[in-house]
Amino acid sequence: MATQEPTPTASAAVDTADPVERGASRGLSGLQALLPGLAAVGLVTAAATFLGGLAPIVGAPVIAIITGIVISVVRRPSPAMRPGIAFASKKVLQASVVVLGFGLSLGQVLASGARSLPVLIGTLAAALGMAWLAGKLLRLPKDLTTLVGVGTAICGASAIAATDAVINADEADVSYSIATIFTFNVVAVLLYPSIGHALGFSQQTFGTWAGTAINDLSSVVAASTIYGHVATTTGVVVKLTRTLAILPIALGLAFMRRSQRSGSGTGSERQRFSLGSVVPMFILVFVAAVCANTIGLVPAGWHGGLSESATWMITAALAAIGLSTDVGHIRRAGLRPIALGAILWATVGLASLGLQALTGTL
Repeated sequence: MATQEPTPTASAAVDTADPVERGASRGLSGLQALLPGLAAVGLVTAAATFLGGLAPIVGAPVIAIITGIVISVVRRPSPAMRPGIAFASKKVLQASVVVLGFGLSLGQVLASGARSLPVLIGTLAAALGMAWLAGKLLRLPKDLTTLVGVGTAICGASAIAATDAVINADEADVSYSIATIFTFNVVAVLLYPSIGHALGFSQQTFGTWAGTAINDLSSVVAASTIYGHVATTTGVVVKLTRTLAILPIALGLAFMRRSQRSGSGTGSERQRFSLGSVVPMFILVFVAAVCANTIGLVPAGWHGGLSESATWMITAALAAIGLSTDVGHIRRAGLRPIALGAILWATVGLASLGLQALTGTL
């Protein structure tokens, strides 16, 4: 008697589906998850771009982040919107930096990086030294002081994340440090362009000031975009050069922690730090974009359109950052971390201007 072939079940059908079809299905599902948040970001960006055209001194990026924060305070975005908002706040921002790279030459990047190096090193030393002193005076936990200090000195939330991978700080300390850094990012975006205009800073001076004194890349890009194109390119190059400082600091912290564990007999604990966690891939793509423009692969006629596209992407990223703001989180951080952030924010800002004056670049 012939046996009847078993009827494939639904799960078996899925298992035997073409891998390309499964990948396409997952990709479509991922895109659908991003759409609600991206739509919200797009609406805020469009409104900010329109209003920015009416008030160019304020600029679309500032209007975008303020609008996003106001919306977030009035009504937090729904969970369905959060994936798209998170994507825009990080990936779109990184993409905007790469697009800016297509308008730069390798000579410009090297010249800006070399010219700002004394200011970069000086502000880094000032921020870390003041963090150690102020942290003790404010009686803050050591890990929280380290996170706010590194975040202010180098590259905001990215530096905090990389440092946490080394020191394995308490989640509350990480959250409070990010909230503190974000607070002064917003203050810098709102105040720096007005201060720069009031003091008559050149585009180069303002870009160097923003790149060395503002905590996070998004805020550097936003503030310098308002000030002008040369300020934007200078600020981005200086900021990315500054970002690389996280590598020796993270390695130093990893070495110190390993030595402490060895001394306490806990050397078998696995270290979570890796080079990949502190060298973002988009920086390498930015360098590739600069090289492509340097050797003439990017037609000169494209530069204007690329610059406008980058500005729109920056505005979208700032809108997303505003929409993802949790004001309650900042309030829960308390006064002492905010006080430390204020002290360090003022320290790096004044140190940058002082060092520019000493080096003749102010």
